[in-house]
Amino acid sequence: QMQLVDSGGGSVQAGGSLRLSCTASGPTIPTYVMGWFRQAPGKAREVVAAASWAGGSTYYSDTVKGRFTISRDNAKNTVYLQMNGLKPEDTAIYYCAASTNYIVQRTEAGYDYWGQGTQVTVSS
Repeated sequence: QMQLVDSGGGSVQAGGSLRLSCTASGPTIPTYVMGWFRQAPGKAREVVAAASWAGGSTYYSDTVKGRFTISRDNAKNTVYLQMNGLKPEDTAIYYCAASTNYIVQRTEAGYDYWGQGTQVTVSS
């Protein structure tokens, strides 16, 4: 069974960058759809980026498109979320997730495994 460990969160000023990591143990990442979600206080969890390397497709929410990039390192069985141009509204707990589907999933229900989350705080 897959286990995911999120890391890389922290506190930055607006305009700064962070790179989140999600390291998987168990099955290898290329066989899964991987997604990054976030949940801000008082708000529902939302998808920000997802990728199906088997299917060759990616998805970014409109709020992060052009600023965030999802990528992977197969040798390290790790998925990354590079976040540039951070804004205070990006403040949230970020979670990586893995899906056994082959096409990109945009909702929580489409994912089978979750990381524990990592806090990102952006100050103005």
